[in-house]
Amino acid sequence: MTTAEFQHIISTIPKQPGIYKYYDAADQLLYVGKAKHLRKRVSSYFTKTFTSYKTHELVQRINRIEYTIVNSEQDAFLLENTLIKQFQPRFNINLKDDKTYPYIVIKNEPYPRVFLTRKKISDGSDYLGPYTSVKKVRELLDFIKQTIQLRNCSLNLTENNIKKGKFKVCLEYHLGNCKGPCENLQTREDYDENLAQLKNLLKGNLAPVIRHFKEEMKGHVSALAFEKAELLKKKIVFLDNYQSRSVVASAKTGNMDVFSILKEKEIAYVNFLMIRNGAIIQTQTNKVETHLDEAEEEILSFSVAQLRTTFNSDAAEIVLPFSIDYPQEGIVLTIPKSGDKKKLLDLSEKNVRHFIEELKSKERLQLNIKDPGKLILLEQLQQDLQLPVLPTHIECFDNSNFQGSYPVSAMVCFKNGEPSKKDYRHYNVKTVQGINDFASMKEAVYRRYKRVMEEVLPFPQLVIIDGGKGQLSAALEAIQELGAGGKATLIGLAKNEEEVFFAGDSASLKLPYNSNSLKLVRRIRDEVHRFGISFHRLKRSKGTFKNELEDIPGIGIATADLLLKEFKSVKKVSEKTMEELRAVIGKEKARVVFSWFNAND
Repeated sequence: MTTAEFQHIISTIPKQPGIYKYYDAADQLLYVGKAKHLRKRVSSYFTKTFTSYKTHELVQRINRIEYTIVNSEQDAFLLENTLIKQFQPRFNINLKDDKTYPYIVIKNEPYPRVFLTRKKISDGSDYLGPYTSVKKVRELLDFIKQTIQLRNCSLNLTENNIKKGKFKVCLEYHLGNCKGPCENLQTREDYDENLAQLKNLLKGNLAPVIRHFKEEMKGHVSALAFEKAELLKKKIVFLDNYQSRSVVASAKTGNMDVFSILKEKEIAYVNFLMIRNGAIIQTQTNKVETHLDEAEEEILSFSVAQLRTTFNSDAAEIVLPFSIDYPQEGIVLTIPKSGDKKKLLDLSEKNVRHFIEELKSKERLQLNIKDPGKLILLEQLQQDLQLPVLPTHIECFDNSNFQGSYPVSAMVCFKNGEPSKKDYRHYNVKTVQGINDFASMKEAVYRRYKRVMEEVLPFPQLVIIDGGKGQLSAALEAIQELGAGGKATLIGLAKNEEEVFFAGDSASLKLPYNSNSLKLVRRIRDEVHRFGISFHRLKRSKGTFKNELEDIPGIGIATADLLLKEFKSVKKVSEKTMEELRAVIGKEKARVVFSWFNAND
């Protein structure tokens, strides 16, 4: 859109607060922004001379403008962050936070269970978190189990089932980890009180829990139940020790969120500390990509809103290294110069620096290839395929079937140019009926990267699909359904011509003949073939399936494989002449096979 074209629509843009959206000629969303005065803000893109190439590029691509009027600057701020998180426009700040965080769920059921989950669904349950570390959540649940008596069975503890006496207490009851609600040995009110204590623990609010245990301990002492009192005393000591380890500032510090930022060229790093009752209960550092030379204040403002939303923070105070535009009502922004809050801010900045050093260290380790020739080889492959990063981690998929039946898939992994056999995987195709190469490929790719995302494992830089455009499209569908688009480059490798296809490209790419890049790709392809065939043979040796050729006396698996590889099916083998069979398996075996199929003649 030119300045002259913009002048025709400028009068239609309101002079009120709101958000604006820029679209290109293909109707793709390019950018979302907020404004106190929409007309002034949008006009600035077409009347100012920008020094930034990227901003100039954005303006050149604008074809259509949409806007939404809101009641206040705060509403515009919140709506902008919601839309950026939802659509991730190309020219907006991108918070590189693609993890699936775990929650602790209090299930919506009688005598609710408490357990770890990554799926947050609308079923009326309470979800606490999210948390940044699965390991820490498991430690937290173990800590809760030692402190609060809650059931961990999956019995349907309805009032009717309990009255009918359907259940018996288990070992957990006898160990003192459960109060036996299944036999009506614990009231609903007492169980709910335990849940309230759990919520206090998770929020770092230990004082009410300790107070409750002390009162309960006094009651046991009065009733001369000294063993029970001793057990509660141990829990109180355990909680006191836990609190002393957790508190990093004065308990008077209260509840707050602490943020710090460090920017290096076009990448910024933002750390978030969630402080509750003077203790750090959450910490997270994120990488933020900028696209329009945004100032640190704008990046931090965006990150604060996104991280507080992600971690469901309701703290009324935010501690920052400098002032930002954050118009949410009821929020106090603090820029400390000394005291406990300054110590927390320094700690946050220390976490940012450590995060950056750790990233750089990992990059150095990834490139620590002992053989210099391997590094040159991978750099050549990167150049030939025009990959954005060095492909130190490559995975390759292939489908196999046996006489048109028993489809399986195989995946091999190469790291630093060498096979990483501990990362190889094979898949029995489960969801596909009959032979459907595309659907089989989609299933294998989906299962592989679903597991990668669940276990927060690193994605490969390059994924090779052994097949043409159809298999590549099927693999891409799986990646998109997982929401993992852009995490790796996918290419398809045509089986015969050794052409490389990229998703969305109509023309193929041919690597230089006999180049080292093509030799590596061939090696990876041959390895996935070998691994897939080995899987087939293993299944056959276990009697999972076999073919008619193996029933011929004197003909083993190796000869049967050779015939099937050459002639594709048992039926075609049966139709071959003695001379055709002899050319593949030799005179004696050819006579045996020919006689088997032509006994009547």
